[in-house]
Amino acid sequence: MQMNVDLLILATGSWYFRSLDWLQHHLFTCPSKKYLHIDCPGCGLQRSFIYLLRGDFSNSWSLYPATVPLILLVGFTLVHLRLKFRYGEDIIKYLQIGIGIIIFSFYVYKILNHKLTA
Repeated sequence: MQMNVDLLILATGSWYFRSLDWLQHHLFTCPSKKYLHIDCPGCGLQRSFIYLLRGDFSNSWSLYPATVPLILLVGFTLVHLRLKFRYGEDIIKYLQIGIGIIIFSFYVYKILNHKLTA
């Protein structure tokens, strides 16, 4: 019985990492980066999310610092839609403002450090 459980865990882990490899090789192309050769404010989100799924938090943070707050915002919004928290709308509004500030600040950082062009 233990061998069957071990095989199931091994197969699941193998499938998970193969799926992440497939995702990494099939990312959406950013039109701004493709045609203008300039990063947009959202460039790096997909790769950051894949690093986060792999458990590599430092690379995820360095690629796109707003990934974790965006995931928390989506999760909180979904829970709020179901449970209707008393101040849920205000929390969502302030999370959106905070995430906007993070994205804007990171984009300005990329501009100032000449990391904007492909």
